[in-house]
Amino acid sequence: MNTLRLERDGTVARLVLNRPDRLNSFTPEMWREMAELGQELRDDTALRALIVIGEGRAFSSGIDTSVFGGDGLDTSAVRADGRHDDPAVAAVLQTQDAYTWLEEAPFATIAAVRGYALGAGLQLALACDMRVMARGTQVGLLEFKYGIIPDLGGTQRLPRLVGAGKAKELIFTSSRIDADEAAHIGMVEQLVDDADLDAAADELARTIAAQPPLAVRAAKRAVNVAGTVPVRDGLVVEAEGQATCLRSDDMKEAIAAFVEQRAPDYQGR
Repeated sequence: MNTLRLERDGTVARLVLNRPDRLNSFTPEMWREMAELGQELRDDTALRALIVIGEGRAFSSGIDTSVFGGDGLDTSAVRADGRHDDPAVAAVLQTQDAYTWLEEAPFATIAAVRGYALGAGLQLALACDMRVMARGTQVGLLEFKYGIIPDLGGTQRLPRLVGAGKAKELIFTSSRIDADEAAHIGMVEQLVDDADLDAAADELARTIAAQPPLAVRAAKRAVNVAGTVPVRDGLVVEAEGQATCLRSDDMKEAIAAFVEQRAPDYQGR
């Protein structure tokens, strides 16, 4: 990969955005590599937590504006893939794949954010299950400045965190807010000093990685549908996940470890 770096340490991995000289701004190549990595990792049963972080002083400053031509983004090379006949729509849908796998993966995904998370960068952080943010970070969806809308999940994921009204305010005004305000409105799970960001994200990842992986997978799936389907349909998803856990070796191991007063050794089966 030219724009990303993957580092693995047992059941925890770090996906590093690796264009620090451009504040990790996104290009079509970067999105393509993100999507390809997602295809490789999304069904990795050995991985239990993934940290997404930017190399250098920024998470991501958004789209690299050098990709804009005189008439905007060039979508002529994109062909309909069965999801839509309009090549512009097809291009957006394909680019969305670069982020969507983080939400759908069976393991936990954690954005460790410092410096800037703007536009496409903030939308990447929103696609993760949780966000740990360094104080002083600037975030915002600035797409209106370029005559476009947030199209990588921002219009769908931001309202689920902060509510429709606040999401519209941030999007319609292209506002930047700081990490304290982001935490105040519910966009951030942990707010830490910059020097503590890496350690805090790693501690959270390892805490989750030590949990029963089948239960993490089932709970993530159930929480992801909450508010998007009727409660009774969500309860079915919850019950299906619980049925898997009840039949699992992981549950037997959890009970044995509790009785024997030792740390459990989950195998994800």
